[in-house]
Amino acid sequence: MPGAAEELTALTTLRLPAKATARRDVADLGALREALAAARAAGLPVIVLGEGSNVVFAGDVEALVLRYTATGREVLAGDGDSVTLRVAAGERWHSLVCWCLEQGYHGLENLALIPGTVGAAPVQNIGAYGVELAPFVAAVHAVRIADGKTLTLSRAECAFAYRDSIFKGTLRDAVVITAVDFRLPRAPAPVTDYPSLREALAGQATPPGPRAVFDAVVALRRARLPDPSTTPNAGSFFKNPVVDAATAEALARKYPGMPQFAAPGGRKLAAGWLIEQCGWRGVAGEGVAVHPGHALVLVSHGGDGRALLALAQRIQASVAETFGCHLEIEPRVYGVAS
Repeated sequence: MPGAAEELTALTTLRLPAKATARRDVADLGALREALAAARAAGLPVIVLGEGSNVVFAGDVEALVLRYTATGREVLAGDGDSVTLRVAAGERWHSLVCWCLEQGYHGLENLALIPGTVGAAPVQNIGAYGVELAPFVAAVHAVRIADGKTLTLSRAECAFAYRDSIFKGTLRDAVVITAVDFRLPRAPAPVTDYPSLREALAGQATPPGPRAVFDAVVALRRARLPDPSTTPNAGSFFKNPVVDAATAEALARKYPGMPQFAAPGGRKLAAGWLIEQCGWRGVAGEGVAVHPGHALVLVSHGGDGRALLALAQRIQASVAETFGCHLEIEPRVYGVAS
């Protein structure tokens, strides 16, 4: 399998320069198992890539970079108040959200315009505007990298948490997700209590339905977040930190107006607000920058992974010194910067 180094630069939305020992696109289970067997024979670890919208290549990687590109949507059960779908991992996430809305399958509209594939969605339990993926997942289907065997994980077995799952823990880089089963309600139940979404929907003559929520979310994301096709970025670069109630209260007293949100185990702080208060918005250098319109987004202007991670580390240190809380990098990081 190893040959000439394979370029990865165009395969991620950050477009950082990097190469891999090998790369392969596969569109069915047979080809997937063949690729995994070849990687095992060559002694190569496997890095699974979707649309590359949540990945940082900090340098070259000695690995097989593999993309599972199978597409397809199947209705497994459609009676009663909900529908159960099986969606192949290679489907684009936003296209699925649009299709579900057209079919009258509800719940995913707050997750519109999130970049990436369906197979990537459970990995970090994607979420936006007051909604997370986890409640809608019925099962995740995968193939083990170590032996090519299939496995199916229930929602509980996926160990979903805030921007987290078993696929970032004990199964990190251990499986290739091939399909996801979703259970979606037929009855609309719009979630509109997220502050910016509520504000965007204010003034409507009638209570907003799923279409209005979808349209508002798309408009908000387009207004707030840079388009990776023109400004290379990986979306939100840091997770919103969660602190205990006592810490949250102390911070609120010291910093009136600090945004805080309810979260399991305490209060969630707005990472973008913390970064902006530390003066990082718009800071640029060495070909990377903090986006001037959204402090939570790091962008590349021709820089490399070393420069991007160095900027991220300076931001982490600054926020820790000022507010006493740690910002965790949200994208997956691979490769060792030289």
